[in-house]
Amino acid sequence: MNKRNTANEQVTFYPTYGYLVNGVWHIPMRIWVREAATGLRKILANQASKLIRDKAGLHKLNQEQLQMFMLRAENFVADNESFEKVEFQFDHDPKQHRYHIKDTSGGVRTDFNGLQHGTLTLTAERADELLEAKNAKNGWLTFNAVSDDHVGKGQLRLINPTGTSVISDIDDTIKITDISAGQAVVLMNTFFKDFVAAPGMLDFYHGFGADTAFHYVSGGPWQMFEPLAEFLFSQGVGFPSGSIHMKNVRLNPFESESYHDLWQLISKGSEASIDQKTRQISNILAHFPGREFILVGDSGEHDPEIYQQIKTSQPKQIKAIHIRDVVGDYQQHPERFKGMHVIDIDSKYN
Repeated sequence: MNKRNTANEQVTFYPTYGYLVNGVWHIPMRIWVREAATGLRKILANQASKLIRDKAGLHKLNQEQLQMFMLRAENFVADNESFEKVEFQFDHDPKQHRYHIKDTSGGVRTDFNGLQHGTLTLTAERADELLEAKNAKNGWLTFNAVSDDHVGKGQLRLINPTGTSVISDIDDTIKITDISAGQAVVLMNTFFKDFVAAPGMLDFYHGFGADTAFHYVSGGPWQMFEPLAEFLFSQGVGFPSGSIHMKNVRLNPFESESYHDLWQLISKGSEASIDQKTRQISNILAHFPGREFILVGDSGEHDPEIYQQIKTSQPKQIKAIHIRDVVGDYQQHPERFKGMHVIDIDSKYN
């Protein structure tokens, strides 16, 4: 197949983890290759901002807020690059070995959405060599794309079979979204305003210690990964680094100019999020049968119910559940929080 010569295609390696089975590290990976939006796609993003503004009643947006939207919408309208084979190399690797992943059918190239999913395997001996060469702390390895015309870097953590892990929601758990406040507030906080960390949660998370592994499981779309990661893990905010797990949606919902789809995507996809989060959390638990897990979420949607279901099915693995009560539901519906630690929004613990 002929392919045009395109320089500097951006590769996103989503933060992930490795788990050890019979002396071999298994590392599930998700890779996305795309070019920045140009021409028509930028026009679509601009039309989407007007659509959101009109439908949500956000009539008084300033130029700074509109520019913020274009940054947040960038990955929704990016030009996906299919049939790409991405190779990467671990930093400080003395052997300078080039790696790539294969999907379940053995394919090594991205699909029509510019995505590739697969599992990288490393022998324990090879992993130890990479960790020692990098002088890695707590199992973290970093790597860079080295295939032609590809630019991107990533990180992964090789997590010991035993220890403590935190699985955390994002929206209204560690980042203020105010989903219960309605569509205008949610859309403003998602697309038009600087992100704000939930009070007290940064200190709470760092209180677990450096040895604790973190997994962030969100019902938000993968297209929001980069602005979220830049905020959460920046020096100015500084939540502990961890793997990211988000919702799969069609990669360009703006093309249909469907406000309904966008609103469902941001705040109304509860049933899909329940299935998605339950599946992703269950997969993490299955990869680490010897670890203890702490689940952290909020009361605004279905985290208490999801976590209770998971605790019922895996009681030995779930050490504790912490719920940030963003809707003041603890007094009205205490049954939702049975056996859980409730985090008051004023950073008090019940």
